[in-house]
Amino acid sequence: MSINQLIIQNLKKNLKNYYLYVFALVFSVALYFAFVTLQYDPALDETKGSIKGAASIKVASILLVAIVTVFLLYANNIFIKRRSKEIGLFQLIGMTKGKVFRILSAENFILYFGSLLIGIFVGFSISKFIMMILFKITGVDTVATLRFSTEAFIQTIIVFGFIYLLIMLINYIFVKRQTILSLFQVISTTEDKIKKVSFFQIIIGIVGIGSIASGYFVSTQLFGGAFQTVDELFLAMAFILGSVIIGTYLFYKGSVSFLFHLIRKKKGGYLSVNAALSLSSIMFRMKSNALLLTIITTVSALAIGLLSLSYISYYSAEKSSEEYVPADFAMTTREDADLFMEALQANGIEYRAKTIDVVQADINVEDISLSSNLNNMHEDFNILTVPVISDQAVDGIDLTPEEAVFTGYNDLIQKYMPLKDSGQIELIGSNDVIPLNYSGMKKDFIVSNYFTMGGPVAIVDETTFERLTKDINPDIQKASSVYIGIDISNKAEIEAANDLFQTMDFTDESPHESRLMICNEQKQSMGLIMFIVGFLGLTFLVTSGCILYFKQMDESEEERPNYTILRKLGFTRPDLLKGIRVKQLFSFGIPLVIGLSHSYFAVQSGWFMFGTELWTPMIIVMVLYTALYSIFGFLSVLYYKKVIKESL
Repeated sequence: MSINQLIIQNLKKNLKNYYLYVFALVFSVALYFAFVTLQYDPALDETKGSIKGAASIKVASILLVAIVTVFLLYANNIFIKRRSKEIGLFQLIGMTKGKVFRILSAENFILYFGSLLIGIFVGFSISKFIMMILFKITGVDTVATLRFSTEAFIQTIIVFGFIYLLIMLINYIFVKRQTILSLFQVISTTEDKIKKVSFFQIIIGIVGIGSIASGYFVSTQLFGGAFQTVDELFLAMAFILGSVIIGTYLFYKGSVSFLFHLIRKKKGGYLSVNAALSLSSIMFRMKSNALLLTIITTVSALAIGLLSLSYISYYSAEKSSEEYVPADFAMTTREDADLFMEALQANGIEYRAKTIDVVQADINVEDISLSSNLNNMHEDFNILTVPVISDQAVDGIDLTPEEAVFTGYNDLIQKYMPLKDSGQIELIGSNDVIPLNYSGMKKDFIVSNYFTMGGPVAIVDETTFERLTKDINPDIQKASSVYIGIDISNKAEIEAANDLFQTMDFTDESPHESRLMICNEQKQSMGLIMFIVGFLGLTFLVTSGCILYFKQMDESEEERPNYTILRKLGFTRPDLLKGIRVKQLFSFGIPLVIGLSHSYFAVQSGWFMFGTELWTPMIIVMVLYTALYSIFGFLSVLYYKKVIKESL
């Protein structure tokens, strides 16, 4: 048999093991080529907005290369170890190490660059579809075109060609260093199969669980007032990150074995076949793969968390824009408001306008404050500067001269500076102090963010408001003291009104805002981030899922003799598959559940900084990630089913 025939024979023989590797490689190349095509596409200029679209795609493509490189190197390491006996046999029949390396290189070249070309074709085919998704998410109104980018093609060839050379270097070192004897022992030494749980391992398991729990606990206190300075906040975040990552490693190193040991001990040491095929194997294999599983879990949590936060911001764009502009349009000068209203009338667009006089005042909130964090916002610990309006400007509120309420307190400020439901406050003028009974907080936003800066608005009686306007502190007043909100009567005409708004020649010094514009800008910026994070997360999901699948392939081949014995003893394939399903549930489920748990506590600790909705966006992201991740567990069960079928 010639060398060429041997190469072809080996390719055919190993193709059944490489199919998922080929799929992941094609998928990675396609996604990278499509990303780079976006980077060089002139249409991407439409998505720039507040952040550079092309620059963001470029950074994402670099991260994508890093993920794919790690995956390909790891997958290659698994496959070359699996073929160690074959390499040893080649040397036994007289082949030199150089000739063996050339055979492996030729096989890899055909497989790798064949997948590369297929991936580039797939990437070119879906580049228009990906561009359409990006435009849809960011709200860009333009046409996506299918174009082949020569720059993207050359860059893809160079990047993946470099990865191929790196793989060949690692293969060369492996073949060069291994002896014939060691090649036949590689697989048998890759897993830790010590069947005894030591006292030290029990301690590690307990410490791992405690470390994760302590990180979770601190994350719940992160923005609750326990940490009041920037340094304290930084140290708390560093502690959370360190304790969770270290705890995750210790969890896989000792906690899993410890917990399963308790289950086995509870059963008196007598395990069913299903338990033997699942618990016993997982107890010790997870310990061997602790570092790999820690990396997969941590990056999964990072991907889920970032995608959840970006989707929270995107999902909450409309609601968040109401905090900035309560009406469809907001003006702060009567001249600009009159100019815009005249334009609306000229175009036949009906509207409603509301004018509210606003003054800024210092308020002593010592009696109603539940947190000491207010000292970070004002020189005086108990003083908060807020806009004040009359109750006559708000429908449904009628106060006495001794009463005051707050309204429009957003989630971030309310989390960081909680207030009581009632108490005494003092309205501080330039020369006078007005004591008032605080009657609680309302959610409605009355004036624009220009006046509030994210804080609340104080509503007082008309007589109190008039008294304050005669005694204002000029040092804390805004350039404008009037808010004019304009609502379009027919909501179908808002876009037309917004187009008209953008053509107006307003006074440069006068703040004027459109709720629709603010909403679109947030969707555009966060949509691009969500798009990038989503595709990076999808890439990592596929690559990490493949790595876990490859590990299960290795384990199934190692356990094949056990299945042969069990089949000869009379156990049927359905009997063995029950235990295999439980094993896959743990093998894929434990990293997934830990990753979801990490991401939940990370998102829960600071989601209010990104939007107004938590549960719906987060649950959607987690469900989709779980569904896609579960596919690899299902494929692993199918592979085990095949191994069990062939075992007898």
